[in-house]
Amino acid sequence: MTLFSKIINGEIPSYKIAENERFFAFLDIFPATPGHTLVVPKTEVDRLFDLPAEYLAGLLTFAQPIAQAIQKAYPCDRVNILTLGFEVPHAHVHLIPMNGMQDADILSNKSKATPEELKEAQEKIVAFL
Repeated sequence: MTLFSKIINGEIPSYKIAENERFFAFLDIFPATPGHTLVVPKTEVDRLFDLPAEYLAGLLTFAQPIAQAIQKAYPCDRVNILTLGFEVPHAHVHLIPMNGMQDADILSNKSKATPEELKEAQEKIVAFL
């Protein structure tokens, strides 16, 4: 069972943003920028493009209102979607509020957010959903 499955199942606490029968969105505890959110399918598949077609298409539909809420909560030039997938073997995408290419460097920009920062980000984003 992957780390993300444990988060989805509630075995590991998270700062949930949204959930439906197929997907789960929660804050990255090492955000590149405030509001950095992960969107994961509830099915365990390592590579994004190995997801069944209905999950792959549904992921963007599920992520869209979340990205729009992040944009309102954290005014920025855009909320971009990044896929890397090496750190956890469970398909996922990153929704990151960005003002320039420097914000795309999610590996070196990451620092652990405090529980207070994460709770505040969660409340801000959820308020716009």
